[in-house]
Amino acid sequence: MASEAAARVTLYGRADCHLCEEARQVIARVCAETGDTWVEVDVDEDPALAARFDEEVPVTFVDGRQHDFWRVDEARLRAALAR
Repeated sequence: MASEAAARVTLYGRADCHLCEEARQVIARVCAETGDTWVEVDVDEDPALAARFDEEVPVTFVDGRQHDFWRVDEARLRAALAR
């Protein structure tokens, strides 16, 4: 994983979240194949993020823009990273 500022993909999630684990696996696999960087941020460590994303985690950003929430579509992520 990279620093948040350097990463192309940011996953906002939380511990003990099965959807976050699924998203993490998809993102890790796609980024390993494409060579893109990613970072994970635990929303529960920041009250503002917890309030913002509470019911939507996991939330995925690509290049600083919100891409998905709840589930990460592998084909959509690949397409976004190809741009």
